[in-house]
Amino acid sequence: MKKLGVYCAATVGAMAVTSSLAFLSTGVAAAADDYAGQTYADAVKAIKDAGKKVVISSRSGNAPAGDDCLVTHSELAPWLKGTSFSKVTDTVLLDLNCNAKVASATQAGNSAASPEGRAALEEQKKEAAKEAAKEAAAQSSG
Repeated sequence: MKKLGVYCAATVGAMAVTSSLAFLSTGVAAAADDYAGQTYADAVKAIKDAGKKVVISSRSGNAPAGDDCLVTHSELAPWLKGTSFSKVTDTVLLDLNCNAKVASATQAGNSAASPEGRAALEEQKKEAAKEAAKEAAAQSSG
């Protein structure tokens, strides 16, 4: 009788390990984050070029330009469909950050002291310098 208890315990332990590994392996396979870091417009183009649909699963921030929102996370939809409960393989879920590149008094965004904020401020300075150069060239030629 003691051997039967040992065999049962070993079988139950093996089943627990197997089911844990199966659970973990499906989580890792679904964790592909192919579009994080891209703008919404770039991610949508790449997803549609791959023949898939886009669904916004979450959005934070209130910047008006949707195409300039940053994708913070992406994943294949974990849905089942139809009476056969087949897995959806043609839909990508996107989480978006639509805050401004740098925070202002009226709009949320990155801190000017953060690496992202400093890069955005530097970009704004370069754009302003380009615009000033264009105006100066237009005034001197006209």
